[in-house]
Amino acid sequence: MRRPNGLIIAIDGVVGSGKTATARLVAEKLGYRHLDTGAMYRAVTLAATRSKVAATDTEELASLLATVEISLPLRAAEGRLPHVGGESPRSGDRVLLNGEDVTEAIRRPEVTRQIGAYADLPLVRRALVAQQQQMGAEGGVVAEGRDTGTVVFPDAELKVRMVAALTERARRRHRELIAKGVSLSFDEVLADVGKRDIEDAQRDYGVAGIPADSVEVDTTDMTLEQQVDHIVDLARQRGA
Repeated sequence: MRRPNGLIIAIDGVVGSGKTATARLVAEKLGYRHLDTGAMYRAVTLAATRSKVAATDTEELASLLATVEISLPLRAAEGRLPHVGGESPRSGDRVLLNGEDVTEAIRRPEVTRQIGAYADLPLVRRALVAQQQQMGAEGGVVAEGRDTGTVVFPDAELKVRMVAALTERARRRHRELIAKGVSLSFDEVLADVGKRDIEDAQRDYGVAGIPADSVEVDTTDMTLEQQVDHIVDLARQRGA
C-alpha cells in the first residue's frame, strides 16, 4: 500500500543503542517527520510524578491523562550531527507538556527510573498509541521507540531493531549525563541500563516480540553517521 507522504519507518531497540539521534537524522535526510514515541511516555511520567499520581491509582491517572497535552515537533531539525550515540535531542526536537518545554526535564534520571511504572500501563499506552498512529497514518514518518514495529505500526514498510553491547550503551549514556551536569558514576549508569534491559524483557504489555521482518543493526562499533547512512540505504531500497 502506497501512502500519500512516503514510507513508515519504525525504529525500535535496546536502551542506549542510539535510536533517538539516528531516527531524527534519518528523518532529516529523507525529508520525513520524526516521531519520538518514547518522549511521549516520558512526558506522561513527568506529569504524573509532578502531580504525585501513583501508577497504581488508575482513576487519578485517567483524570490526569485527560488534562495532559503533549506536543512534539514532527519534522527533524536542520543542523549538525549530534554526538555519536546520543539519546537526547540536542538540536531542534522539542517536547512540550501543556505548553511547557520539558525537553531536558523528561531525560533526567529521576524520570528514567520511573518511566517503566507508567509506560506499560494499558491505560497510558492505549491513549498514546492512538495518537501516534494518527500522526503517522499518511506515512513519511520515522517513528522511534519500543513497540513501534509491532503495536504502533505493525504494517511499517521498514522495521529496524537497533542493538549494542551493554558496556558501550552505558558508556554513551554516562557521557551524555556528564555533559548535562548530572553526577552519576559509570557503575551506577551501567546498573541502571542493565536494570532497564531486564524490565523490558519482563514487560506485560505490547510484548509481541521482535518483528520477523525487522532488520537488526548492531551499533556497537558504528559511528552515528554510519548508522544513519545504513538505515537511509535500507529505506531507499524500499522506495523512500
